[in-house]
Amino acid sequence: MNDLVPLAQAHCIARRGSEHRLPEARIRELLPDVPGWELAEEGKALVRSFAFKDYYRTMSFVNALAHMANREDHHPDLSVHYDRCVVRYSTHDVGGLSENDFICAARASALAG
Repeated sequence: MNDLVPLAQAHCIARRGSEHRLPEARIRELLPDVPGWELAEEGKALVRSFAFKDYYRTMSFVNALAHMANREDHHPDLSVHYDRCVVRYSTHDVGGLSENDFICAARASALAG
């Protein structure tokens, strides 16, 4: 990934194999670029809960996120509730976090405003 392109404007690249799993140092370097996101599952996932005023706004976010995920071909795990959505990113094909997770986390935050 080009470090000059903000994460929310970058695009995902298909990544398969453990060589694309980010080392802990790179994860710590990228984490400040996605405020509000936390490491989970011993550093193998990024998680954030987004709060909304009502179900309609929650579902609007979920639908926009689904559209973005389809375009990027990188899909989160979602837990949808009346006034919030918990989003979890991890790259199964690399066995942990890849740059795609950080790109999509930044894009999800941008969608939420």
